Amino acid sequence: MAKIAGVDVLLYVQTGSDSVTSQPVYTVVGGQSGATLNRSANLIETTSKDAYGWAENVAGVLSWSIDCDGFMLESDTALDHLDEVFNSRSTLKAEIRLPSGKRYTGTCIITDFPYEFPQDDAATYKLTLTGTGALAVSTGS
Repeated sequence: MAKIAGVDVLLYVQTGSDSVTSQPVYTVVGGQSGATLNRSANLIETTSKDAYGWAENVAGVLSWSIDCDGFMLESDTALDHLDEVFNSRSTLKAEIRLPSGKRYTGTCIITDFPYEFPQDDAATYKLTLTGTGALAVSTGS
């Protein structure tokens, strides 16, 4: 079984809809250096007296977020769209795509979006998208 290279996993954001089909149009966020899909579950403690001193838990509310960083490009449709969404405090759809065709898609808000402009290095961005609602998983191309 082949390993997946991180360079082949990309973050896309919905930047509009197709005028003919009304299907969502996703655009890759340019200059990506790395991305992380975070998924977690809140724990609900359910320990009873007959657990013999061991904690027992069940999974509670699920949550997800995406952290991404990269180099700024002179022209980047997705980054421009992210600026607009951040400034308007709107939600957006984001999608992590694997080379196999598997996709993680969900609605999110931008909760952190710094730009860095060092004197002696390339301009960069960091991005945190926090999910609001379910993270859908689909397969196929």
